Amino acid sequence: MNGSAQRPIKVFLTEAGGFSLFVSRFFQNAFHPRFEWREFIRQSVQNGNGSLPLVAVTAFIMGLVLTVQSRPTLARFGAESMLPAMVAISMVREIVPVITALICAGKIASGMSAELGSMKVTEQIDAMEVSGTNPFRYLAVTRIWSTTLMVPLLVILADGIAIWASWVGMNMKGPVSWQLFQRQVFDSLALGDVLPALIKSIFFGFVVGAIGCFKGFTTAKGTEGVGRSAHNAVVYSSLLIFIIDLLAVQITELMGLN
Repeated sequence: MNGSAQRPIKVFLTEAGGFSLFVSRFFQNAFHPRFEWREFIRQSVQNGNGSLPLVAVTAFIMGLVLTVQSRPTLARFGAESMLPAMVAISMVREIVPVITALICAGKIASGMSAELGSMKVTEQIDAMEVSGTNPFRYLAVTRIWSTTLMVPLLVILADGIAIWASWVGMNMKGPVSWQLFQRQVFDSLALGDVLPALIKSIFFGFVVGAIGCFKGFTTAKGTEGVGRSAHNAVVYSSLLIFIIDLLAVQITELMGLN
């Protein structure tokens, strides 16, 4: 194997090893008694409010489009009454958690990486260490915890918006009672639909924050490196989201929750 073929493998192994050490360092500091609560709350509000409008609009469009596109097919087989259940299960189990996580990867992970990367290349992080502040605990731990909390909350809100948008889509062809629609939705959803989606959204949030902070802390080569880190944060976190989703589906299948 020549040097050009070995380089991608070396880069991948280096990145994987560095990220593993970064995650290990996070868990060493995650439950420290001197937790930066003020910074954690600030990051949670910032990440939640900053992502909510885009998540809400996307969830509404997904619920509306899926309903409008699926209705003719179900009507062809005389199963139009199954539409609320189909949309609700599809949205809650798979579509909303993954799409919401990808939105957060594009918005939050890139923003964190760019912000921390700028602090890294301008030596602000080094200055924090000199002043006696633990920059990892203050900058990374609070951000990772904030995304781990906020992504599942955004998923729950997006679920509600998508289901409401589905009801709006059904009313385009004729009036449908909200009480009837709501009853059909909740009769179709089970704990095995909601719980796995919520658990994997927690992992999605952790990945978004961890990758964003990792790429920010490892930024090099000046302003050019900041842009590269932000780009890589989106790519890596999106890839890990799909891998986690694949593993979650397999585990759910093995546990008999499908």
